[in-house]
Amino acid sequence: MKKLLLGDEAIAQGAIDAGLSGVYAYPGTPSTEITEYIQESPIAKERDLHRRWCTNEKTAMEAALGMSFMGKRALVCMKHVGLNVCADPFVNSGMTGTNGGLVVLVADDPSMHSSQDEQDSRFYGKFAMIPIFEPSSQQEAYDMMEVAFEYSERVKLPVMMRVTTRMAHSRAVVTIKDQPRHENELNYKADSSSWVLLPANARRRNDIVTAQQAELEMDAMKSPYNQYIEGKDRSMGIIASGIAYNYLNECFPQGCPYPVLKISQYPLPKDLVRKMTEECDAVLVAEEGQPFIEETLRGIMPGNAVIKGRLTGELPRTGELNPDFMKKALGVPQNENHAACENVVPRPPALCQGCGHRDVYSALNEVLREYENPRVFGDIGCYTLGFLPPYRAIHSCVDMGASITMAKGAADAGQWPAVAVIGDSTFTHSGMTGLLDAVNENANIVVIISDNLTTGMTGGQDSAGTNKFEAICRGLGVPEEHLRVVVPLPKNMPEITQIIRDEIQHKGISVIIPRRECMQTLQRHLKQKKAKEA
Repeated sequence: MKKLLLGDEAIAQGAIDAGLSGVYAYPGTPSTEITEYIQESPIAKERDLHRRWCTNEKTAMEAALGMSFMGKRALVCMKHVGLNVCADPFVNSGMTGTNGGLVVLVADDPSMHSSQDEQDSRFYGKFAMIPIFEPSSQQEAYDMMEVAFEYSERVKLPVMMRVTTRMAHSRAVVTIKDQPRHENELNYKADSSSWVLLPANARRRNDIVTAQQAELEMDAMKSPYNQYIEGKDRSMGIIASGIAYNYLNECFPQGCPYPVLKISQYPLPKDLVRKMTEECDAVLVAEEGQPFIEETLRGIMPGNAVIKGRLTGELPRTGELNPDFMKKALGVPQNENHAACENVVPRPPALCQGCGHRDVYSALNEVLREYENPRVFGDIGCYTLGFLPPYRAIHSCVDMGASITMAKGAADAGQWPAVAVIGDSTFTHSGMTGLLDAVNENANIVVIISDNLTTGMTGGQDSAGTNKFEAICRGLGVPEEHLRVVVPLPKNMPEITQIIRDEIQHKGISVIIPRRECMQTLQRHLKQKKAKEA
């Protein structure tokens, strides 16, 4: 059977067909569509696979570990910065090992289309001493899922699958299996002496996993996903990983004249690399992200080949690769580039018309004009657009949950007023512990939890704390008299501005919850309601 699939959808279908029992994820572009595809899959619904969103990537990773502990196959999905959030269980999963197959899908975002940095997750995989798969096409992404689950169960380690934005969000025809594999049966083969990471157990596992690296590299040497393709012209060799291999093929539709080493499974197969550096005068390393292979290459090559790539300027040091960059590095004629029309005015992103965040920023700006040097600490979400005109309302945005803790730190330094603006999904993801710190010290800050009843930035997924925020704040110790709920509408502006003013004047912790549904999900829900009525 053939289907036209996004890379993300091919990964999701591959996981289902490989006998998946559960997907665990927090929405994050460019990985979101994997979980959404599984949520809508008829097979996933029929089998009742776990497919609800998690509160954050750490809880997702830990839950998937629990499913693996019981012998079943689990998939964890996140974007690259989400891997930072779950770094503790991720790195330790290399020490515990696996029972059922466990695949950690990480979608990196070179060029930072919707991210704070260009982090390359392959460094994390190497750090955790686990195998890494990096598909070069949608078909390979689909096929690799079954191989990755089987490999995880054979070597008793989690497997990282790393993709990048272009792979995740481009489409291709994929041939899929007619019948999905059955799920694993529940089993009790997990050895507690490996999973209880007391120092004595962890030291033993560390020795085992370290010794296992030679086996993993030998497997990479033999892997069908790593190929050494001979070429007649040995003035140059090319090492291409992941989607860069696809770009290379676009440069040479009749076949590459140079030797090519395709890399899609790590650890890096050093013997194949040495073969190329010994045979070729120069080696061009083409990889998406940071110079992970290129830096390694400089430490393992015995020959005299000149290494070229991102570090030497043949390919750009930052941002996404594309076929034109590859053609330039290879000396291949490039396509004609048409200059952008000079009369087209850039259109920056903006908050939707009617969005409740707009009213929150309007009220906040009106009040803060009354103070000298106010500071507003923002967070990750749609409302980060409050930094742009016409609001220019926030002064920082670093990572999920940082608004509250940065506001507290600023207040500790003597800043007043200090305001934190955080969204509902981000608050439950990473903001609650910061609020607890603020409560415990009665920090002189105002926290605004702008609740639009959804995870709006990534497309309107369920938010973990919907209808629970007042209870959460009370449970964390926010005083009832300084826990205020408002409806952000223009007609309520006098009430909202007065509440903000009152809570700034209060010398201690305050929480204001403006609550109004996201315009996008509201329209969706109204359409669904009309369809049901019809």
